[in-house]
Amino acid sequence: MQPSLEKLRKFFRLEHENKYENKAIIGGLAKMLDFWEGEARADGIAEEVIQAVISRLRSYEKLSADGRAESLKGLWKRIGDTYPEAGQKPKTQQQPQQQAPRPPRPAQQEQPKKTEDTPAPRPQQPQPQQQQQKPKPVPAPRSESVAGARHSQTPAALSAKLTVLQGVGPAHAKTLENLGLQTLGDMLYYFPRRYEDYSQLKPIKSLFYGDVVTVLGTVQSLFNRPIRGGKSSVIEIVLSDGTAGIRLSFFNQPWLANRLKEGDAISVSGKVDQYLGRLVMNSPDWEPVEVENLHTARIVPIYALTEKITQKWLRGQMNQVVTYWAPAVVDALPENIRSAAKLMPLGDALMQVHFPESQDRLKSARERLGFDEIFYLQMGVLRQKRDWKSVEGRRFPVSDEWLGARLTSLPYTLTSAQQKSLEEIRADLDSGRPMNRLVQGDVGSGKTVVAALGASMVIENGAQAAIMAPTSILAEQHYRNFVSLLAGDGGFLQQSEIRLLVGDTPEAEKEAIRQGLADGSIRMIIGTHAVIEGPVIFKDLQFVVIDEQHRFGVDQRAELRSKGTNPHLLVMTATPIPRSLALTVFGDLDISVIDVMPEGRQPINTYVLRPQERERAFTLIRGQIKDGKQAFVVYPLIDESEKIEARAAVDDFETLSKEVFPDLKVGLLHGRMKPAEKDEVMLKFRDRQYDILVSTTVVEVGVDVPNSTVMLIEGADRFGLAQLHQLRGRVGRSADQSYCLLIPTHEDATENERLQAMARTNSGFELADLDLKTRGPGEFLGTRQAGFASSLKMASITDVPLIEKARTQAQALFERDPDLSQPEHTLLAEAFERFWGEGKGDVS
Repeated sequence: MQPSLEKLRKFFRLEHENKYENKAIIGGLAKMLDFWEGEARADGIAEEVIQAVISRLRSYEKLSADGRAESLKGLWKRIGDTYPEAGQKPKTQQQPQQQAPRPPRPAQQEQPKKTEDTPAPRPQQPQPQQQQQKPKPVPAPRSESVAGARHSQTPAALSAKLTVLQGVGPAHAKTLENLGLQTLGDMLYYFPRRYEDYSQLKPIKSLFYGDVVTVLGTVQSLFNRPIRGGKSSVIEIVLSDGTAGIRLSFFNQPWLANRLKEGDAISVSGKVDQYLGRLVMNSPDWEPVEVENLHTARIVPIYALTEKITQKWLRGQMNQVVTYWAPAVVDALPENIRSAAKLMPLGDALMQVHFPESQDRLKSARERLGFDEIFYLQMGVLRQKRDWKSVEGRRFPVSDEWLGARLTSLPYTLTSAQQKSLEEIRADLDSGRPMNRLVQGDVGSGKTVVAALGASMVIENGAQAAIMAPTSILAEQHYRNFVSLLAGDGGFLQQSEIRLLVGDTPEAEKEAIRQGLADGSIRMIIGTHAVIEGPVIFKDLQFVVIDEQHRFGVDQRAELRSKGTNPHLLVMTATPIPRSLALTVFGDLDISVIDVMPEGRQPINTYVLRPQERERAFTLIRGQIKDGKQAFVVYPLIDESEKIEARAAVDDFETLSKEVFPDLKVGLLHGRMKPAEKDEVMLKFRDRQYDILVSTTVVEVGVDVPNSTVMLIEGADRFGLAQLHQLRGRVGRSADQSYCLLIPTHEDATENERLQAMARTNSGFELADLDLKTRGPGEFLGTRQAGFASSLKMASITDVPLIEKARTQAQALFERDPDLSQPEHTLLAEAFERFWGEGKGDVS
């Protein structure tokens, strides 16, 4: 049987199963004529049969259900008389009832290949009332429907495969998987990446070069002209609207000559260009004016694409799914919350975010969907904080006299911010609940001593403490500091009770350390991830410190926590966390801020130099070294790259050591060196065996060389603000004046906003807010809760007003019904659980 007749039979069969409610196709059965008529003629179907189908289907909507049934049966009988292989009538084609609900109709294998401007056929959508039993949903990542997690009243058909859509066969479905689209629900939450506003129509006579507009007009002439010796072609159309004419050019689309003819009224949208003094539009989007304007004369969604998928085709498919299914989505957010937050219903938001009626409606839709994401995020964070606080933690009280003696033994006086943080830690340790605190402080603000004093309170009461750092260099630095603070003059521990465990620790020493931790003779262990490896067992771990915590994954932190029984947790970061992140992603943590620098520290003088001013930087370095100081020179690359135009450490090391500073001792440090080699270089630099250290960003975290006073950063425009601030923090760690010199890749990058901000302020918190706005949350989150921020499709982590609105509503609801157990919150509870999926563990 011809494909067009097979298609017609399947539409009729579906209409029969829908009890002739005219729902086999969105918009009514007559809508199939938009594409079926052309296919039937291509199949050579007799003209009288085609006209009979057109006549019956155009009057189909006006008939009663009984009349529709008789009309289709009569029509199919007539078709059967002409084409016996077509069978007799739709009723005889009915499929036997399945035990499971009838799955959405598979796509036609014989679908002709679609081009960008082939009208997208309408989907045959399974109706919600057809579903007798919810099919098993397709497994999906937690972020699949972030903006509105699914629940029991979500239409089951949203789990249907995309092959239920007319025009989407197995090949197209496989391609769409590259975009993360496997089900109808995926399409509903596949949001546009941007929009083009073609809603402002202009007469042709008012057009100017560079305008991005929509114009309506009539085709005055059409020519198909070969170009490039006949290898290519261009369709040239003159479009007129009565005020003037404009030439449209379509390259390598010869089939347009069969689709358009003189006198056709069309709408075109695109950018006005210029050729030989005349205004033209090259390959604009177009549609017949009587067709619903999906691609022109409106705010047009632009989706991320993949190979073999065109914008126009995908937009057509999205329109069918969104128009049909968005109104069917049941909103899990309670009405009282929607009203209090002044949010539009979820169905409207989904419709407007894909095909907005106006900029205002689009803004409201984005706010609603973003609110959902932050709201679910907040509810999870609040629940995690409650769960962590609900278990018992051992108390570790210390007397004022004991603490006073510890503070007196320090070689310096704590700042007011350090004292406040220490009191907060002391209160946590004596609260009977596990501490879950983040200490954030600028580079050099003195977080380490606060952590050491907190650990000493636990050790004084007979338990053990573990400190985990992201690198061997930083772990060794912490080891030296902790030994000095706790086992030096006035300390209360023996040096043998504090040990260092890193990957390069000899195996015999590792075994002795493991034995000491198991029998309790080692009171404090400092190390890298080696601390959490399987063989390491503690006798009584009660205090865990994690430094630069965003560099550790959730699983690693959970593993370290599991080494003890509800141990107290202190995480530290020198990356200042913007307020919006502190309210959301880190909302499960109590936060202490050390924002006062130790007495005697001077602000680091920061300057942005043009590349040709590099010699000024070298002069400053020579002067500082002559005064007995040291300098860093940092590069974005290890070796020169053909793809990236930036200076590199290894290459410039040769030049600096042999030509620029031949009389000075220059060391080299980069990430491809073995850990032992890195440590050796850093130790030599610390011990002043090198005057200058040429390095990559491996020195970013934690290297403490108080004698260094100059930080020269080459290719500074290639770094984020958080990185630049961390690198600058490697100097200025004594009372001596220090300098940070920033040299961008090109002179025109001298005005780079990040570099100018660095020169303007030493405040890490001010820089953090700017970095969040310009580069997103990745600089702050690292491996924290994989997908945590990237799964936010609509909310901006920089939108503090929206975050505060969602947080306020989440807190109010959490106080009333923390477990979402009240009947009116049933759907919300299901959506919440789906949003968090498997990730209900450690967020911090």
